[in-house]
Amino acid sequence: MLHNNYLPGFDETVMPHLDAAYNLARWLMRNEQDAQDCAQEAFLRAVRFFPGFRGGDARAWLMRIVRNACYTQMRANWPMRDAEDFDENAAPPDSGAPNPEQALLKIDSGDLLRKALEELPVSFREVVILRELEGMSYKEIAQITGMPTGTVMSSLSRARVRLRRVLTDLMSGNPLTDSRRVAVVGA
Repeated sequence: MLHNNYLPGFDETVMPHLDAAYNLARWLMRNEQDAQDCAQEAFLRAVRFFPGFRGGDARAWLMRIVRNACYTQMRANWPMRDAEDFDENAAPPDSGAPNPEQALLKIDSGDLLRKALEELPVSFREVVILRELEGMSYKEIAQITGMPTGTVMSSLSRARVRLRRVLTDLMSGNPLTDSRRVAVVGA
């Protein structure tokens, strides 16, 4: 463990959340090296801004810094191909398909889930990761993303619908071609 004599409380407050921070960076960036770069940048930002931290949920505070570092890197290096508007009328909830949790029970390999998650637009991927893998509350996700809690809930619902569609395609052996990927991502 690092010992920060110049930042009392940093080790106890921030360090327990580094694994969750890296996990979020890894899922948002889809690339090991980019995730490491973002996690390191986020950690440096956390050190720099820790004197201004006034208590509260340190995990949500750090995850927001990670999210911001990832989005900054994405804007600098990639076109925001995943950040497209979602038309709720074009993709109403599909109540007939298995829910993501049921689909996951049928999956023998985490690779299928990873592939499906990577097909989601980054805005949907992050709410799924924060809720399902990191176990964060809607309120915490709202703090991290800056979205109202209701928007977090509706985004998570839409993300689950898309995840269900992608998982169904992948489980049936139908790899997503570029045209089908656009249909799933744009739906």
